[in-house]
Amino acid sequence: MTLIGPRPDWLTFDCYGTLIQWDEGLIAATNRILARSGSRIEPRAFISVFDRHEHALERSRPHLSFREVTARALEAAMTELSLPSDPNDAEILTSSIGKMPPFPEVVATLGRLKAAGFKLAIISNTDDAIIAGNVAQLGGRIDRVITAQQARAYKPSRETFEYAWASIGIDKPQLVHICASPHLDLAAARDLGFRAIWIDRGTGRQPLPDYSPNKVAAALDQVPGFLSEAGWM
Repeated sequence: MTLIGPRPDWLTFDCYGTLIQWDEGLIAATNRILARSGSRIEPRAFISVFDRHEHALERSRPHLSFREVTARALEAAMTELSLPSDPNDAEILTSSIGKMPPFPEVVATLGRLKAAGFKLAIISNTDDAIIAGNVAQLGGRIDRVITAQQARAYKPSRETFEYAWASIGIDKPQLVHICASPHLDLAAARDLGFRAIWIDRGTGRQPLPDYSPNKVAAALDQVPGFLSEAGWM
């Protein structure tokens, strides 16, 4: 596929895994939690169980804060894997998130996009206080940050994206969304019909079988080239 249609006024971004080194940071935090519990379980195996509980809790009602989701998902994962849980486990994870750094090419690429006249927003499944540390590392390039805390909904729900667009004051033709998660962001792009670029960083996440993004990049610094090809830069 390709990028077609009007030049977007805004580029919206998933944060973790797209701009911020989520997998690396999550594995490091998980190693600390598992070391405390004395477990020999591989971090990626534990994260798979944690993710399943996390996504189920994000769909629950009433809305739970990301901090509460994290605490409950960690406790459920520990219980399922017969590991001793500790109230400090959630703090180990949530306190580490805001310290997770950007990928090496991100800050410079965001600067190029800003210089080309695009406005930049983040739409993220997190709380305001948690993401603040990550946004502070992005060099003042981000114009708006929309979180699940504000929307009271988590991606891939349409409520999250529609809240974000209403907050910014735009509609689908005025944006391109740039993301790393097939089952959150690309699922929403498929269902809601907005243009999307997938950043496939080789994590093993699989594309959706029934949807193709407009473009696929291995890193964020390929995005300006795509926008130039479309005649937008």
